[in-house]
Parts: sequence; structure tokens; C-alpha cells
Amino acid sequence: MAETTGPLQPTQDGTDAVPAAKGVGTRTDRTKAIFLGPAAIWVLAFTIFPLLYAGPRKMASFRYGKINQFVGLGNFARLFRDSNLHTALRVTLVFVVSTVALEMILGFALALLLNREIRGKNTLRAIMTLPLFATPVAMGYLGITMYYEQNGPINSLIRALGGDIVPWLSNPFWALVAVIIVDLWQWTPFVFLVSIAALQGLPLDLYEAAQVDGASGFDLFRYVTLPLMLPTLWLILLLRLVEAFKVFDVPISLTLGGPGRATEVYSLFTYRTALRFFNHGYAAAQGFLLLFIVMLMVSLLFGRIREIYE
Repeated sequence: MAETTGPLQPTQDGTDAVPAAKGVGTRTDRTKAIFLGPAAIWVLAFTIFPLLYAGPRKMASFRYGKINQFVGLGNFARLFRDSNLHTALRVTLVFVVSTVALEMILGFALALLLNREIRGKNTLRAIMTLPLFATPVAMGYLGITMYYEQNGPINSLIRALGGDIVPWLSNPFWALVAVIIVDLWQWTPFVFLVSIAALQGLPLDLYEAAQVDGASGFDLFRYVTLPLMLPTLWLILLLRLVEAFKVFDVPISLTLGGPGRATEVYSLFTYRTALRFFNHGYAAAQGFLLLFIVMLMVSLLFGRIREIYE
């Protein structure tokens, strides 16, 4: 008779129990390691290793792409004096606040609209998700055509409606607006997709009980839908904030950071510092500053999310 050890395992009918075979736990642990191994290697290769590699370099100055001398905290002190970096950080903050706020509002509003029983809602949902499948660089180059000031489709429509031509890519204000619109086009569907999935998982009995008590449509939204959706909305906000701070593809493909430095976001400024001016030490310091900002933001949001779940 085969030797068996381990906890009792219920049979299919649930009435009897038999001991688990020896080695089942070991095989389970090995299977977990096989599936988690590639993810762990990916994190080590593309997260921890760059941090360790950049660690000593943020304390050095570079010349012609090679370490010139050790400067200690000099690169970090330079962060507070660099007006160009302050401009890039300001542009990034304007971009992040504008895009994330508008995407949260528009995406959640569209999810509420298409969560109703309306004709063609499945087709509309499919259309809403299409921008997610486009690469940001491709959308940036498409934006060059769309925002063409003389005969582009957007300005042609504005002219047909009796308006004046908008200098989308030559005016500092409108260039930043153009970048924000492209980001809205791509990432509002993400907010919509996650929100509508969460809305469809809400318990219907709470709505029925509230309606029996005489709750209006606005009362249902304020006292039932919104409180139940808060954990999901905070999670979406966290994901979008982190992603928005790293924006790079759309500004470099649509405006190259111009005109002037009007759309030069933080990641683009760091890219130019490292790969155009070959000042890898100062670029590493910029990267650690952005890491600190994002970690502080994530810590605050995680605390808020934990309070809601508790």
C-alpha cells in the first residue's frame, strides 16, 4: 500500500476524506516557482538592476559619456538651481493634473452612460476601447496630420464652422493642449473599461432596496453607486497618475518638446540630458527625483485606499 501523508482531502461527493499523497505540496511549490520565476527575473532585470546601476552614477559627473569625477551630492544640488528642470516639472504637473482629472471624469461618465440598457451599447463599448490598441508614438504622428494648421482636418472643421484657425503646434499654450487631447483620446478608454467592469459587478439588491425606499436617480448615484465605486476609482487614479508622470512617447513624436520648452515633460528632459548631452550622472539624479515624487504620491494614495477598504 502506497505511503500517504498530509492533510485530509475531501472526495468529489464531499462525504469521505482521504489523505493527500506524499509530495503534493512539494510539486505545488515547484509549479508556483516555475510560473513566478519569469516575472521575478523580469523585475530584477528591468527594475532593480537599473536602480543599482544608476546608484553610484548619480554621484558622479560625466564628460563625453564617461565618468569624469566624483561630485557627491552636487547633481542633487543642481536640481534645485536648474530653471529648465523646473520648467519641465511644471509642464509635467500641468499635464498630469489636466489629463488624469479629465480622464477620470469622462471615463466614469461614459461608463455610467453605457451601463444602461440602450440600443447598440455593445458596439459602442467596443468602439470606446479601440484607442487602447494604438501605440502612443503612432498617435503622436497621427496628431501631426490632425493638427496641421493650414489644411488639417481639425482646423478645416473649425473654419467651416466660422471659427479662426488654431495654431495647434506653433503656440505654446495650444501645443500643450494638443498633447493633452491625444493622451485623453488614448487613456480615457482605460478608465471607461475598468469602471464599467466594476459597475457591472455591483449588487443589484442594494439598488432595488433603495428604490423601494423612494430613492431618486441622483440619490442612487450619490449613496449607492459612488461609495461602492470608490475603491475602484482610487485604484484607477493611482494607476493613471503613475503612468502620466512617465509620459514620453506622445510629446516626443508630436511636438519634440516644443515650441521652445512648452511641451518638454520631465521624462523628455531627462532623455535629452542623458542621450543628447551625455550627462548620465545628472540624468540619474533626475530619475531618482522623479522616483521619490512618484513613491511619495503612491504611498499617500495607498494609505487612502487602505482606509476605504477597511
